[in-house]
Amino acid sequence: MGIRRPALATAAAAALIGAFTVPLAAGTASAGEAAAPVREDFNGDGFQDLAVAAPAAKVGGHTWAGYLAISYGSANGLGPARTTVITQDTPGVPGTSADNSGFGYELFPRDLDGDGITDLAVATHEYQPAGNIGGSVIILWGRTTGMSGTGAVRVPAPANAFVGQDITAGDFDGDGHTDLFLSDGEDYDVRTVLYGPFGRNGAPAREQQLTVFSTDNTICSTAAGDFNGDGVDDLATFYVYEDHAEGGKLWLGTKQGLSTVPQRLNSANATAVGDFDKDGYADLATRVYPNGETYLDEDPGTIKIYYGSPTGPSTTRTRTITQETSGVPGTSEKGDRFGARLSAGDANGDGYADLAVGVPGEAIGTVAKAGSVVLLKGGRSGLTGTGALAFHQDTPGVPGAAEKGDLFGGSLRLLDVTGDRKADLAAGAPGEDLGTVVNGGAMWLLRGTTSGLTAARAFAENPVDLGAPSAKAEFGENLGGDNGPVLLIP
Repeated sequence: MGIRRPALATAAAAALIGAFTVPLAAGTASAGEAAAPVREDFNGDGFQDLAVAAPAAKVGGHTWAGYLAISYGSANGLGPARTTVITQDTPGVPGTSADNSGFGYELFPRDLDGDGITDLAVATHEYQPAGNIGGSVIILWGRTTGMSGTGAVRVPAPANAFVGQDITAGDFDGDGHTDLFLSDGEDYDVRTVLYGPFGRNGAPAREQQLTVFSTDNTICSTAAGDFNGDGVDDLATFYVYEDHAEGGKLWLGTKQGLSTVPQRLNSANATAVGDFDKDGYADLATRVYPNGETYLDEDPGTIKIYYGSPTGPSTTRTRTITQETSGVPGTSEKGDRFGARLSAGDANGDGYADLAVGVPGEAIGTVAKAGSVVLLKGGRSGLTGTGALAFHQDTPGVPGAAEKGDLFGGSLRLLDVTGDRKADLAAGAPGEDLGTVVNGGAMWLLRGTTSGLTAARAFAENPVDLGAPSAKAEFGENLGGDNGPVLLIP
């Protein structure tokens, strides 16, 4: 029950896309706000909303075309009646559904035009007639009537360019507008920073070219947040080459934009950003590459937190957490992949960011790769195992049952969809079978409470509920703003 990427037109393209992974969302626009849920309100009604991607889905006869489900929050949570499905065939959306487009393989919900309503940047592969892989980023505009294809635009970029890889959002010049870091040119060594606000034609206010590579490695993950507390978001980029990790770089944000001379960071796979100790500096949570090796399928999993400081993520104030850490449920076992996905948010409303940790390879009893999620709680001393909670499909109150290869926790988002100022957990299980439908996928919502997450009134949604394409759709492979590294399981 693997999570795969679309088959590519050429072997060379396949080699490239196999190296691409996507970043997790930055939690805040500034360190002082890091514990608060991110505003992701597509219709401006005050409740945060969730974008769920099924980039592997067959749409209109096209394999790996992909679609999105936009679920609107309310005091009662989420539900099919408040969910809209959008594909590239939806009126107004640029392009059409096509083989291998993977519509929604990366998603970033942010207010891009500055009108106070959240928009959605959607990455999709666009294949050229000669078989060359390209891509585009499509902006779906938030509206009080809800999100649709109306007025949707592509971000302007050269033809045949690798547009959309490594997309990351932040305010990198501190002007209060969302900026996007992404590939949008034909020069492989360069990434572009598009500074907001964006016009309704998709064009940014200005651009910056940033040479982010010094060797022929690739970016495996990124993260954005105000790590040094100066009120401007910084950008972290992490690298791999073939089977080994090659460290990271920190590009400090300034009033003029991202600095061009980076600081050195340790290697990282998945990332999340939040102020776990509420000291005004954004902290960086990472999944560690075991011994610097990029093969992770059999890794038990380790996460390491670098606490923010006036110089950025500290190398002296850190914390390492595994399932052997006191208070953390479970034990470190081969293939658990503790930390394969990470998401930060304040689940209990105490002002400290908590960390949701995906453990998609976790066996539940004798059921292999059923998956689970662990919530680590923030506090005055940062993240610890004290009071940690674990949830899976055999947890009482959670709909469904743990089954082999479900990969529950294969995607994660902590955000407040019920409007009670406590982040709720959206968790995907892209390997979930829906009756006879293999790898249809599903998404769960667990509510935040003063004691953390609870399975009481837990909710599940899948493509069958929505009348959307379901066969091998891998619904929930990606959640808006999650964008964690791809899980590759045979």
